[in-house]
Amino acid sequence: MGSVPDEAVVLRWRPAARSVPLARRELRRTLARWEWGAVEDVASLVLSELLTNAVRHGRVPGREVETHFAQVPGARLRIEVHDASERRPLMALPDGVGDGGWGLPLVDSLAVKWGVCDRLGTGKLVWAELAVEGESDAS
Repeated sequence: MGSVPDEAVVLRWRPAARSVPLARRELRRTLARWEWGAVEDVASLVLSELLTNAVRHGRVPGREVETHFAQVPGARLRIEVHDASERRPLMALPDGVGDGGWGLPLVDSLAVKWGVCDRLGTGKLVWAELAVEGESDAS
């Protein structure tokens, strides 16, 4: 699951909160170049949730976080976030006591499909695929 086409946009980020808006900006630029602006808002939100999780929970000292944006068959955008942590994200609804916890349920509701898998080297990648240009979300 971790392979992306040659035309994928691969970027590395410091594992810091300030990387999230920078990554969103690069995603918007990529989508404009591909003429996929219709999915920009949803894609930005999904990227924000996945990258924020990596920055908060997948941080490994001295290691960067990587994003991949790719076009995949079926008029879909694939967003991947790679980190060096072996810790897998858990999807559970928040208990209402603390902040956050809505990220993966939100990704689940917006993506055609998403998942977590091993990557080459240490760590994991979390990915989501979004329909572009009105593709049905049936998979």
